[in-house]
Amino acid sequence: MSRPPKPALPLRNGVAASAVFCPPGPWPTLTAFLAERLPRVADWAERLARGDVVGDDGAPVADAPYRAQRRVYYWRHLDDEPAVPFEARIVFQDEHLLVADKPHFLPVTPSGLYARQTLMARLRHATGLVDLIPIHRLDRETAGLVVFGVRPQDRDAYHRLFRDRAVDKVYEAIAPAGPGPWPRTVRHRLAEPDGDDFMQMQVVPGEPNAETCIDLVELLANGLARYELRPRTGQRHQLRVQMNALGLPIVGDRIYPVLQPHENPPRFDAPLQLIAREIAFTDPVTGALRYFSRDTATIALHDAAPRPVSPR
Repeated sequence: MSRPPKPALPLRNGVAASAVFCPPGPWPTLTAFLAERLPRVADWAERLARGDVVGDDGAPVADAPYRAQRRVYYWRHLDDEPAVPFEARIVFQDEHLLVADKPHFLPVTPSGLYARQTLMARLRHATGLVDLIPIHRLDRETAGLVVFGVRPQDRDAYHRLFRDRAVDKVYEAIAPAGPGPWPRTVRHRLAEPDGDDFMQMQVVPGEPNAETCIDLVELLANGLARYELRPRTGQRHQLRVQMNALGLPIVGDRIYPVLQPHENPPRFDAPLQLIAREIAFTDPVTGALRYFSRDTATIALHDAAPRPVSPR
């Protein structure tokens, strides 16, 4: 027997309702179940009393003897969530896609310390688009373009586009000036580490699974340079790891070469000098060529010749 569809619950500060299924069990009350299932939320009794927990019909659920085989919904809220003092900018929007220029330090989606202070929550709140979903990700520390799907029925097509690497992307980075030769293509095998340093991807022997074309664009003061990076694969932290492997760690990187301790509250005065500048692909839904930069967005006709991502 299939479950009923999720109700169309409203956003709260851009945050969508989260579902919790109630299985058979020994809990005397709904509060006792929620406290055990989600112990990081310390105020279940208060949420229930305020009407902030609802059922499939969208009506508030009061604390009562536990009843299994149902779903309840709540809105994620963190009292100590850090406020990110920078704003995103919508670069482009139509019925299929929304493209935003994300600032440094703002997560794309909820995780860890962040629920409302995320790009997705802010955009949902600003636009009222409840189904807005990112079709790729950027690290919290990285600024630049993030593409969102507007309609649920389009998600698989857009996710497949990025999964199949049918996308051209250009990044900018500031790092120590290197001897070259430039441009150069670097290839490494990257792997998830074991042990305590789970944040740091490792360069290991074996068949390369990460490839990036890197060019030195401009020499700067203090021994630094501006680089253009064109990744051809999409491993986690790929650009940061590969620049570090060349002995050219990106300025402001708190993970490579040395993992820095977590700061609480976080600081916002030394951003990672890495920006997602341009992105281009053939739209799998409309057939149009999509080209976005931090400054402009264009859509070519579906029969136009493919436009490469522009040089600097």
